[in-house]
Amino acid sequence: MNQAFNNDISIIHLDETPSTNDYLSQLCRQENVPEFQVVTAMSQTAGKGQRGNSWESEKGKNLLFSLVLHPTFIEAKEQFYLSMLIAICVSELLEQYTEDICIKWPNDIYWKDNKIAGILIENELIGKDIAQCIVGIGLNINQEAFHSSAPNPISLRQISGKETDPDLILQDLLNRITNYYNELKRSPKEFKQTLSDIYLDKLYRHTGYHAYQDNNGIFTARFHHLLPDGHLCLEDEQGNVRTYAFKEVNYILSWIISTKVYYK
Repeated sequence: MNQAFNNDISIIHLDETPSTNDYLSQLCRQENVPEFQVVTAMSQTAGKGQRGNSWESEKGKNLLFSLVLHPTFIEAKEQFYLSMLIAICVSELLEQYTEDICIKWPNDIYWKDNKIAGILIENELIGKDIAQCIVGIGLNINQEAFHSSAPNPISLRQISGKETDPDLILQDLLNRITNYYNELKRSPKEFKQTLSDIYLDKLYRHTGYHAYQDNNGIFTARFHHLLPDGHLCLEDEQGNVRTYAFKEVNYILSWIISTKVYYK
């Protein structure tokens, strides 16, 4: 079912689909899909996250949706600004309901040390430009228990003890994304700096030394800086700056459960 929404934004509501990102991507290959077309689902049978990670969601309890953008004004080498923008919008929305929300690089949303939302961005490049961007967002809202092997999921219901209407959250989030995106389009140079400042301020573990793990083992480091393409730079205790792409470094979570140390 299609629904007009939020200044002519169209929403396709699905009961179940393997992946809203895949559904929207297929739709874009079949027809001329307008910017900000949204696809939501009550359930995903093959929900996915960054680098093929799965996403657990109880049917009807959470917010699962994808939207398409045509950010031709952003060069491919600067595509991480889109990731920043979406992560900021999700984190600012959640801050209306609870404290201690932060962004875990590159674009997971955390409450303290627990993951409350995940973002998957898939870009289609033409030359040096981004022709199409499909943004998938999974936000844990009303789920009361998680049964997958993921070590640290949490929902807004578990935090607040209250149920929240996913449609209200969707409306608020789409408004925020639209406003931020239009501002980026109007003043790309100035607003990129604004996005960087906000993102760094909200970054998980942006101060102090913490434990990490890469292919060479466990080490302690602190955040140093981010490169424009989104690479994370950490400074270890010996003063060496290490640079990582997505999935090249793990954050070691601080607790031990059933004698197992969990990594994320």
